Formats: sequence, C-alpha cells, structure tokens
Amino acid sequence: MKQGKIIRVAGPLVVASSCLGAKMYDMVKIGEMELIGEIIELREDLAFIQVYEDTTGIGPEEPVFLTGQPLSVELGPGLISSIYDGIQRPLDIIRAKEGDFVPRGVEVPPLDREKKWEFIPLVKKGQEVKEGDFLGEVQETPLLMHKIMVPVGLSGKIAEIKKGKFVVEETIARIQTGKNMMDVKMFQTWSVRRSREVHERLMPDEPLTTGQRVLDTLFPLAKGGTGCIPGPFGSGKTVVQHQLAKWSDAQIIVFVACGERGNEVADLLLSFPELDDPHTGRPLLERTVMIANTSNMPVAAREASIYTGMTIAEYFRDMGYSVALMADSTSRWAEALREISGRMEEMPGEEAYPAYLASRIAEFYERAGKVVCLGSDNRIGALSVMGAVSPPGGDLSDPVVQATLKVVKVFWALDDRLANMRHFPAINWLLSYSLYVENIKDYLNTKVAEDFISIRQEAMQLLEEESELQEIARLVGVESLSPRERLILESARSIREDFLHQNAFHPQDTYTSMRMQYLMIRIILHFHHSGMNALEEGKSLDEILKLEVREKISKMKFLPVDDPGLLESYIEVDNAFKKLLQKKGSREDNV
Repeated sequence: MKQGKIIRVAGPLVVASSCLGAKMYDMVKIGEMELIGEIIELREDLAFIQVYEDTTGIGPEEPVFLTGQPLSVELGPGLISSIYDGIQRPLDIIRAKEGDFVPRGVEVPPLDREKKWEFIPLVKKGQEVKEGDFLGEVQETPLLMHKIMVPVGLSGKIAEIKKGKFVVEETIARIQTGKNMMDVKMFQTWSVRRSREVHERLMPDEPLTTGQRVLDTLFPLAKGGTGCIPGPFGSGKTVVQHQLAKWSDAQIIVFVACGERGNEVADLLLSFPELDDPHTGRPLLERTVMIANTSNMPVAAREASIYTGMTIAEYFRDMGYSVALMADSTSRWAEALREISGRMEEMPGEEAYPAYLASRIAEFYERAGKVVCLGSDNRIGALSVMGAVSPPGGDLSDPVVQATLKVVKVFWALDDRLANMRHFPAINWLLSYSLYVENIKDYLNTKVAEDFISIRQEAMQLLEEESELQEIARLVGVESLSPRERLILESARSIREDFLHQNAFHPQDTYTSMRMQYLMIRIILHFHHSGMNALEEGKSLDEILKLEVREKISKMKFLPVDDPGLLESYIEVDNAFKKLLQKKGSREDNV
C-alpha cells in the first residue's frame, strides 16, 4: 500500500504530501490509528483529505495510507434493519464489541460475515445473463425478498449456480465471459459518489401516498419524485419526516440523519421497532435502513452519510422496488461543506457557503427518479427523495433553501406561526406547492375518484379566498362581511381544523387512506355548497352553523380507516339541510 506523509492538520482537513498517483475521491487511512478519509483535491503531489473521524492528536509526519479505491459501500443481504454511521459502520455491532462510544479507527464489516442466508437460484446452468439480471433471491426479512443481481458490467453464460445457505463472502455463481470466469458473491461494492446505472428514466406518474392529508391531497409527491421540507427550529420538520418514514407506501425506507440531534434519532430508533407497517402488520424496521450521523459526530462524515444512504437506496431501487429516502437535514450537510471549504481557503459564495453548493445539491437530488432498471425483464423501480432544510430563523431566502428549490418539484413550507398555534403538520398551504399534480392527475382520478383533482382545486380556492377575506375582516371586522363571505370563512376553517390538522400520536388520526381523504374533503365541501343554497333560500347563517351535523364532520378524522360512517355523514348533511329548508324562516339575518 502506497504511503504519503501528513504536512498539515486543520480540524477535519488533512493535507498530505508524496501522494502522486492518487485519484480524486479515493479512500485513504490517516495516521497510525488509520482514520478513514477521502481525497477531495489534488495539487501536484499534495492531497487534501477530509477525514470522517475526529483528528485530535494527529500531527505532521504521520503516514497516510493510499488504498487506491474510492469510498464505497457494501450492498447485499443484511442491510435491512441495520443502523449505520456515515461511512457504513454498523453501530449496533460496534456497541456490542466496543461499548457505547465508537472508537477512532475501528473497522467492522458493514455486512455480517458469519450469518448464513438461504439462497434460492432463479437461473440455470448454461443460461445467458446480463448486468442487472436476477441470479437468485434471499428472504432477508418477512417483508423483503432480497434479489441477488448480476453485477454492473458483467454478462455471459452461467457456468455454475449453487443453492443452499451461504455467508455473503461465499461464491454462489460463476459466469463465463469470453475466456474469463468470474465469481459472483451475494454482495457487491459500489462507489458512493457514482450513481448506479439504469436503462431509461421515466416520468413519475403515480403518487407516493403518505397518509398525511395536507400532503396527499393538496401537495402530493410522485413515486420517483423529489421534495423539500424547509422550516425553522420547532416547526415539526423531524416529526413530518418520521411520519413519512412510518406511513409512506414505499416498499423500502432509507432514513439518513445527517447532523440531526441525537435525541431525535434515539426517538426514531425506539419507535420504529414498536410500529407496525399499515400495509402488512409487520414491524416497520423490517423494511428500513438507518444512517445515524448525529450532530455530535464528526462534521465531515455528514457528506459521506448523504451519499451512503443514496447508494443503498439506489441498490434497492434496482431490484424493482419503490424506495423512499429521507435526509434530515441537508442544511447540516451544507454546513459541513462550508467548513471544509473554509479550511481549504476556497473563494466563498453567498453566506460563506462554497460556490459549488447548488451543483452538489442538484447532484444529490438528481439521483432520484422512476427508472427502467438494468436487466432483461425491464422492471421499473422508483426512488423518491425528501430532504429537510433548517434555514436559520426559518429564512426561506437562505442559499441552501433556494438551491434546493431549483431542483425539487415539491415544496412543503413549514410555518412556525402555525406550529405556535399547535396546528400540525405546520405546513403553510399558501406557500407550499407541488409540480406533480398534472403528472399524477390520471392516476388519482382513476384509482381514487373521478373528481379528486377538481375537489382538491376547490378546497385550495376556498383557503385562498379565506386569506383574502381575513385581510378585509381585520380592517372592517367580521360582522361587516356578507353571510356568504362568512360562510366561506367557516368552511375554510373546517378544512383547516377538521381536515388539514392531523395528530401524529393519535392511533386513528395519524394515518388516513386516499379514499378516506377524498370522502372527508368532499363532505366538508358538500356542507359548504348546501349552506350556500340554504342562504339563497332565505335561511340565516346562524341556523346553518348551529346544525348538529357539523359536530359529526369535526370528528370524521377519528374514525377508523375507511369507516362506512363517512358515507353516512354525507347523507346526514343532506338530511340536515332538508329539515332546515322545511322550516319556516326569514331573510332578516341575511340582509
């Protein structure tokens, strides 16, 4: 192994000399403790290395070992239910061996080398295969069938294929490629900085349902899409991301905590084993991979954690699964870039972030997508990416927010004013948007209800009208508004409080199916239309607002999923207004 020599240490940045022949983004080992680092710049024989561990005590003249290999992750059975740090070291195994703290320089294989997996072949000897084809499968968890694929760049004829129980390092197949014979194991390695190859990229046209009403109905994300959740401290970014991880209908969840506070990650680790997947009833941990790189861990490792999580997510996408990646928070990742850039004395961009911040963020989000995977079967996989952003003071003009908004197509704007009013999720319906509505329009109208999109648009219009009327009411008072305008305010309030407001800790309210969301919003709008008709017929606003059915509407969200009581509420609205219109009344209150 070639050696360089440390000439300067500046926090997480180490400069080494005598590194001729090294390549950009090669992995290196620093000092006698062999700390993990990555080359981020080369000048003549000097290598500038960002170190993913604490460099305290490391000094000049110590050796730098050049591995000649890029920073890579291991991909194979054993990923699911694992908890890794930013450079894919298994934290649970390290804890069992070393105690509660991760020692510097510790090396533990990311995948268990002793556990045997039952491998069932899907191809036969003599069969032609190409890159991406399935060689066999392993039942990794009750929720996941792990597909063993032909590595990228390899194709030929199956010379040998085994069946039985093997550890990941054992050869399970041999492929004849021309004159060469290639051994295939159950795992493969892949450089984290290089996106995995695909046949074709497709337009996302199916929603990623999350069970969160404000997201699914008003601002939907498509499978294979990208979303951004910016918001100030305390506005509920982490809770929203935890909800997405728990309830989204993706088959695999990859949760990357890149700079998140340790107590929030601990909450995630404690809650996931106890939660059941709403679609199967099995523990959620059986379809989840977690990268835990908290705020007290080395700063530079935040960048590695983002790419580690993305590469693992791409691997499962290549099996034809729908994968959702949550990054919390990309602001902490950007701060790591800023610190390294400052120590390298680069010309700073806006707010001292590096000038290449926007391109790095774009590179990350562009790895999302709905794709035709490599392989003979033209299977389709989807990778959806949602990143939380923590701008100082909730300032949406922050460079990280603005650079993110240029590349993502869904913007869920968290509002501390709503959070202070205890309205959760605190997503501002006037600032947020989704550019996927047109893409998934046909799917929603076909699979949920034929008027889903028109109902959504009407609800949005009511909320916008409410905002305008509230401005007028602040100037002249609510009493000065006409009964029709006051009914608009009441209907919009019902949308906000009875539909958009959602309790993440209530057993029924935490998750709402798409069909139930549609029925809820339709019932609220049906009451609004019936109320407008009653006003036309001469009934007073007070009579309309005193109808008992309003209480039933306010309790809809606490009904079990797809409860038939929702349809009864729709009929009860009709019956309530029929009785009201049969009463003798006057127009006195409507003048």
